[in-house]
Amino acid sequence: MDTDAHGRGRGLQLRPRQWQTQLINLLRRRLVVPGNLGNDVLVHAGPGAGKTFGALLGFQSLLREGRLAHLLVFCHRSSIAAQWRASAAQLGLELREWDPTQPPEGGQGLLLSYQSAARHRQRLQQELGSLLPGPTLSVADEVHHLGLDPEEPEATAWGHAFSELSRGHALRLGLSGTPFRADNLAFCAARRVPRHQGGVLVEQIEPDLSVEPRQLIVAGDVRPLEFRFQDGWVDHGHSEGERQSELERSPLSLESRESWRARNLRRAIRPGDPSSIALQVLLNARQRLARLRRDDHPEAGGLVIARDIAHARGLSGLLEEQGDRVRLVHSQDPDAAAHLSAFRAGEADWLVSIDMCAEGFDAPRLRVVAYLSTVVTRSRFLQAITRAVRVDPARAALEPVPRHSSYVYAPADPLLMRYARSWSVAEAYVIRPKPLPDGALGAAGGGAGSQLPLEALGDGAGEVIRLRGPQLPGFLDRRSS
Repeated sequence: MDTDAHGRGRGLQLRPRQWQTQLINLLRRRLVVPGNLGNDVLVHAGPGAGKTFGALLGFQSLLREGRLAHLLVFCHRSSIAAQWRASAAQLGLELREWDPTQPPEGGQGLLLSYQSAARHRQRLQQELGSLLPGPTLSVADEVHHLGLDPEEPEATAWGHAFSELSRGHALRLGLSGTPFRADNLAFCAARRVPRHQGGVLVEQIEPDLSVEPRQLIVAGDVRPLEFRFQDGWVDHGHSEGERQSELERSPLSLESRESWRARNLRRAIRPGDPSSIALQVLLNARQRLARLRRDDHPEAGGLVIARDIAHARGLSGLLEEQGDRVRLVHSQDPDAAAHLSAFRAGEADWLVSIDMCAEGFDAPRLRVVAYLSTVVTRSRFLQAITRAVRVDPARAALEPVPRHSSYVYAPADPLLMRYARSWSVAEAYVIRPKPLPDGALGAAGGGAGSQLPLEALGDGAGEVIRLRGPQLPGFLDRRSS
């Protein structure tokens, strides 16, 4: 490793991606000429974009120029903190995790969890000034966690702690790739632009820099995704003897009634359901992975997203019965981190998970995702499927641009298919929807416009609906059987 005149390790001399160069220039300019919102910079970039390295390269450049002295990174998981440390080490930078049980220790940078920041806010307010003297860059990683989210009741405290602890710092950088709905955001919250959307007036938080997956695909930074949605009929009711008349049948992809759509998906992901949709999804995903490993990518692996622990165990058993090596991970497993590491190292063909493989999980060998969960929010679906877009540097040298595709297999749920159409396009952060007065939308114009519904190919029974990326079609034509 090279060293500079001060004896500090220089690390790898990485060539920044185009958007990372834009970020470095944006940070430099915001230091010299603060915007109307002060020294805040908000970046929206999808998985695989290189947000961590982008922030570190920005800090490194401004450190060399003498504009910054220290880095303070807030994140929400220990596994993500470990990735920040490893990435910083590659650049010759040292990041240390703040430990409340140990004597204060400084250096070039500190890592803080949002939980620790909230729990020890008063102590940190007293110590950070001496630990990080001089101009400091504060980074809020996965900044959407600072929004008020019903699923994260602690977010209010997290946002307050970040705001207080980063007050007075030279720069604050928010990073995220997850659009979300929230009542507020404790970062750049004043950057609000009113928009008409679906008959209501919403306020969108606009980032300073937005990097869409389709841009990254064109540049060869991430893989395109191809989708295979398994359709079929879902039966409800009784079908034995005289009760045959009580049987009700519904096509999975064409069901527009929300209660029926949700009920269909719950049935469709069951391996033992007579529709066999889940088994077809799993079988097709296995065949794709076997083909990739044979023809193109011998180290390729697959990810299965399950509904709950019992469901995950059942799916794991089915794969193991076929001779596949499987690692099952979930939040209640004390060995989950070891299983994730083993999968990254190639010690398993499949990773089966419920909630451990979303933000921050990095395994470039992932090429196939089987989504068999009843969670159908856009953010959770995109978090799961985009685990398969990362490209290992060694393979990047062997593949053309655009890169070889990864594949997503799922039941043909209408919501999931809708999300697949737009996965490569960034969506804005939306806060506080307000009903519009009668006639206001038509008078103002604009709005999202109407969209044709996705329809199953053929008659909707038992077929696979194919969506190809990176730019997916706006609608699918109905084909005759």
